[in-house]
Amino acid sequence: MAGSGTRARPHGSRPRLSDVAEEAGVSIATASRALSGAAGVSESMADRVRTVAAELGYVANLHARTLAGGPTSVVGLVVHEIGDPYFAEIASGVLGLAAAEGLTVQICHSGRDPEAELTQIRTLIANGVGAVIVAGSGFVDREIRAKVTATLKSYLADGGRVAVIGRHHLAVDTVQPENDKGGHAIAEHVVSLGHRRIGIISGSRALTTIHDRLGGMDRALQAVGLGVASTPLVEAAFTRDGGKEAALELLERAPDVTAIMALNDDMAIGALSVLRDRGIPVPGQISVTGFDDVAVAQDLAPSLTTVRLPMGEMGRQALELALSPAAKRSRRRTARAELIVRASTAAPRT
Repeated sequence: MAGSGTRARPHGSRPRLSDVAEEAGVSIATASRALSGAAGVSESMADRVRTVAAELGYVANLHARTLAGGPTSVVGLVVHEIGDPYFAEIASGVLGLAAAEGLTVQICHSGRDPEAELTQIRTLIANGVGAVIVAGSGFVDREIRAKVTATLKSYLADGGRVAVIGRHHLAVDTVQPENDKGGHAIAEHVVSLGHRRIGIISGSRALTTIHDRLGGMDRALQAVGLGVASTPLVEAAFTRDGGKEAALELLERAPDVTAIMALNDDMAIGALSVLRDRGIPVPGQISVTGFDDVAVAQDLAPSLTTVRLPMGEMGRQALELALSPAAKRSRRRTARAELIVRASTAAPRT
């Protein structure tokens, strides 16, 4: 019976949404939807969750002052670019669950600068946040990673909670998008249409996200006798302006390309802008692809072929992990990549 195995909590501690979810045998996301009356939960399940919540004495708007052993009900979220729709959607997922738990989220922006990121993390810890979530690619260089790793390990040892998104080199709870599989899927789509004169516009290859996405693309390209090493590739800022800059340089270096693969949607949107300004039809003359499937991707003209990642859910899952009791081994959740074919890709002209 629901609630019959109620867990003992430390004296004086207040029940959290994660306690309700565990006792009811559901995910935190399901418990949150059940208690808020949102769609997607059966009435019987919602009744069960509400019964458990009542038995535990859970009140949805209580501040989680015992969050992860920390002194406050504040969660720190560090993102690379707050203006990037990818990170905006991740932040939305974090904020949605935080609201259900009565938590405050402090968002910091690193600009993809590893030293700035380290400073932001240390500042959040010094301010006494109960948990830290770091969203965005790690760095290929081990020395750069070492400082962040040491800081987060020390914070964990002091009772803090940590979850990361898009990083697989840290021994902490992580939500890992299928960047490699997504890269393979999008490149396989492009070559299956018959494209062989392909260009790539990319963020810095010092980022592990870029490394992983290019790795997947490389396998698909090699299957038709190509490869990333022999494909024109331009690195620029991982932004819309960076996409414009990279597209202009690519068209100078390889004016005969029939397809441009961008490593994120922001860069793809920048490339589409350049092609439109030059009167180059998409996909009539050049096909364009992105990666992430940000909200605006389907509303572009033409709509963007891309790889969909569940960004809001990734944020929610990261906070779920941060709110869960510490485990002996770090936990990993995989965010599935899905190819979304739209109007920006077609077979090359013969």
